[in-house]
Amino acid sequence: MFERLTRSWQLVKASAAVLKQDRKLLLFPLVSSMAMLAVLASFAIPVMGWVVFGSRSGQTSAASSSTFYAIGFLFYLTQYFVIFFFNAALVGAAMIRLDGGTPTLSDGLRLAASKWTSILGYAAIAATVGVLLRAVAERVGFLGRIIVGLLGAGWTVATYLVVPVLVARDVGPVEAVKESTLILKRTWGENLVGQAGLGVAFSLIQVFVVTLGVALIVTAAAGGSAILIVLSLVLTIGAVLLSFLVQGALSGIYAAALYRFATQNGNSQGFDTDALRGAFVVKA
Repeated sequence: MFERLTRSWQLVKASAAVLKQDRKLLLFPLVSSMAMLAVLASFAIPVMGWVVFGSRSGQTSAASSSTFYAIGFLFYLTQYFVIFFFNAALVGAAMIRLDGGTPTLSDGLRLAASKWTSILGYAAIAATVGVLLRAVAERVGFLGRIIVGLLGAGWTVATYLVVPVLVARDVGPVEAVKESTLILKRTWGENLVGQAGLGVAFSLIQVFVVTLGVALIVTAAAGGSAILIVLSLVLTIGAVLLSFLVQGALSGIYAAALYRFATQNGNSQGFDTDALRGAFVVKA
């Protein structure tokens, strides 16, 4: 177990080294976050109006419930499409970098745009799964919610490499899901350990940043300086957002490198081949 954690940390450090060489990769999670906020606003405003109007008019029929799930599906579909599209752009750019090239923002976006129909199909599949799991979770007890949560986690694991598959191959969303599942079935990978490691590491970083930010704000407030209070708040929010962007970029680079090695047994610039080989040992 310790050896696996060590290998995973080596791969995370290699991902960070790639990001350090090409900081433009941070632009993909940045643009993705902005697009997601736009999608959230475009759905939240009319839904809030619909809820307020429905409560005033007393409309709580089954038709209203069906409308709610339809809107939920459209929201999931749009949000997932945005997420997968920019993830595909990031992974595509990361693959160019791992091949020794120098990708641009337009290179990644062009790759994602060429796969938009498959990305939309995968978003529809993910949206359907999301709505179904949510509907089931609302109708079961505490234990049922735990089971639904485990099913959701299993889906996330099984589809971990779908985006790299869509970027690297000319296949549809169903085939991509099947291939991602097959790769994970026949290999022991560092993807779970690595992703968990990234999540834990950045969670700790974010907690530290927020704690430090609160301390700065309290200190500024004690001094009665409005300028310092605003400055501390801006710096704290900026640091947290930066950590989310770095985490997103590292996750994309990490997934791209693991997929390349698992399927091609090839080298990825900046990654130690022995570490990657140790990350993917075929099951007996």
